Amino acid sequence: MTLVRVRAPASTANIGPGFDCAAAALDLWNELEVSEGGDAADPDHLGVQAFARLASVDGLTFAFVDRIPRERGLGSSAAVIALGLTAANAVADLGLGAEELLAAGVELEGHADNLAAALAGGVCLTWERKIVRVADEAPAVPVALVPQATVSTAAARAALPATVPHADATFTAGRATLLGAALASGSGDLFAEALADRIHEPYRADGAPLLAVVREQLPAGALGSTLSGSGPTVVVWARPDTVEACATELEARFPDVAVHVLNVSPRGAHVDEH
Repeated sequence: MTLVRVRAPASTANIGPGFDCAAAALDLWNELEVSEGGDAADPDHLGVQAFARLASVDGLTFAFVDRIPRERGLGSSAAVIALGLTAANAVADLGLGAEELLAAGVELEGHADNLAAALAGGVCLTWERKIVRVADEAPAVPVALVPQATVSTAAARAALPATVPHADATFTAGRATLLGAALASGSGDLFAEALADRIHEPYRADGAPLLAVVREQLPAGALGSTLSGSGPTVVVWARPDTVEACATELEARFPDVAVHVLNVSPRGAHVDEH
């Protein structure tokens, strides 16, 4: 007997200067169905581990549907963890909110930004296991360019230096402040000014060469581009009235890259009532 079906979205984290604190949920979904009986649950599966943090997995079967590409910087692991947490919350009738679920699962994920957006939906800022959802949508539409290559999050993080120049830290702090203002106000002009970063994207360039190529010639109507999470996916942020033209141009320029218009999702992980 099926106990619950849940859905959790992809996400794009960092959004330029918002390193480890800013992320947006994307309209691309993984799913989980939890049923009674069947084969024993795989204790090594991230989603099962997340469920087990809140409720017993004994006697339950977990069927996952994965649509989010793995190791591409689109929050696939965060979505799987969000599925497990949300399912356990429902099955055990715990009534936990997004911040409580974040606290339960952040050690599995390692970084709170993707998981916060996957749980709460919209565009989120997170710090010290707190979440503030600043908007239902971003000031631009994300068009994701997803290469066939994969990038290990651990390897991408290992490429970051222990220290950065003071000028780069100051530059990025200023842009991060603009990013928060742009997201809260919905200003496309501020958003375009806010997307530059000097503390993580330059050091991940070797693992995400597409970013530099895209930035050399942004499509008309694009406000900017960012590395999605650790990469290698690149997000081109298009003005709402230019999305189709941007996507068409990017498909023509990069025939070996999957181009997806992934709108920001105002919903995070939730029980599927259908």
